[in-house]
Amino acid sequence: MNRLRQALDPFLLLLIATVALASLLPARGQGARIAEGVADAGIVLLFFLHGAKLSRKAIWDGARAWRLHGATLATTFLLFPAMGWLLSRFGPVPDAMRAGLLFLTLLPSTVQSSIAFTAIARGNVAAAVVSASFSNLLGIVLTPLLVALLMQRSGGGSLVSLSAVEAIVAQLLLPFAVGHMLRPWIGAFIERHRAMIGRVDRGSILLVVYAAFSAAVVEGLWRKVSQGELLALVALSVAMLSAILLCTYGLGRLIGLSREDAIVLQFCGSKKSLASGVPIAGVLFPAAAVGPILLPVMIFHQIQLMACAWLARRYGARPLEEASLAPAE
Repeated sequence: MNRLRQALDPFLLLLIATVALASLLPARGQGARIAEGVADAGIVLLFFLHGAKLSRKAIWDGARAWRLHGATLATTFLLFPAMGWLLSRFGPVPDAMRAGLLFLTLLPSTVQSSIAFTAIARGNVAAAVVSASFSNLLGIVLTPLLVALLMQRSGGGSLVSLSAVEAIVAQLLLPFAVGHMLRPWIGAFIERHRAMIGRVDRGSILLVVYAAFSAAVVEGLWRKVSQGELLALVALSVAMLSAILLCTYGLGRLIGLSREDAIVLQFCGSKKSLASGVPIAGVLFPAAAVGPILLPVMIFHQIQLMACAWLARRYGARPLEEASLAPAE
C-alpha cells in the first residue's frame, strides 16, 4: 500500500478530479469562452515561467555530451514518433484514440521526474538536468512540426493551420523567449519561490484540462469512448513503454555509455511530458478535440511514473561495488 501511494502522482489525482468536474459541470456558452480565455492566459504564463527557469548554461551544455544527448533526442523525437505512427496506422488502436496516441509519442521528455528517478537510481544527475531541459526546449518547436508532418485530418491535410502556427508563436515561443531574456532579473526570485512557481505551473495545466474536457464533454466525449477502449489504451501504453525501455537499455550498451549516463538515457528517453503536452495540445487543436487527444497522454503519464519508480528503486538498491562494475544499462 505504501509503495502504491509513492507511485501514484498527487498531481494526476488532481487531473482526474478536474476531468470529473468537467464531466459533471462542463463550461458552456459564455462560461466556455471565459474558461478558454483563462486557459490561454495560463498557457502564456506557463511558458513564460519555463523560459525564466531554464538557465543559459543548461542550453549551452546541451551540446557537450553529444552521444548521450543525441541518443536521448533521437529516442524522444525519432524512435517514439515512428512507433506512434506505426501503431496509429496499423496497430489495434481504437479509432477514437489514434490521434491522441500519436500525439503522445511526439511530445518532449519530462523534466522533474526524469531528474528525480535518475537521482534515485544513482545515475548522472547533472546530465539528466541538461538532457531533460534540452528536450523540453526543442519540443516547443519540434512537437508542432512533427504534428504538422505526421497528423492528418480525416479529410486530408495537416491538423496544424496558419492560425495554429501564429498561436504557437504568440502563446509558446514568445512567452518562453521573454521569460528567458528576463531571467537575469527575475531568475533569483524564481529560484527562491520554486514551490510557489510549481503550484502556478500545475494550476495553469489544470485550467487547460478543465477547458479542454468541458468542450469535449459537450461534444459527447464519453459517448464516443467506451470502457473497453480505455482498457485497450492502457494495454497499448504498457506495451509501448516496455518496448522503449528495452530500446533505451540496448542503445546505451550499443554506444558504450557509462552506467550513470545509460540511466539518464533510459529515464529521459522513455518518458513523455504531460506538463508540455497539455498546453501544446491546447494551442494546436480545436477545443472539442483536445480532451480525447489528452486521454492517452494522461494514462501513459501515470504508467510511466509507476514503471520508472520501480526501475529506479531497483537500480538504486544495488550495492555500490556492483553498481560501479556493472555494464552499461
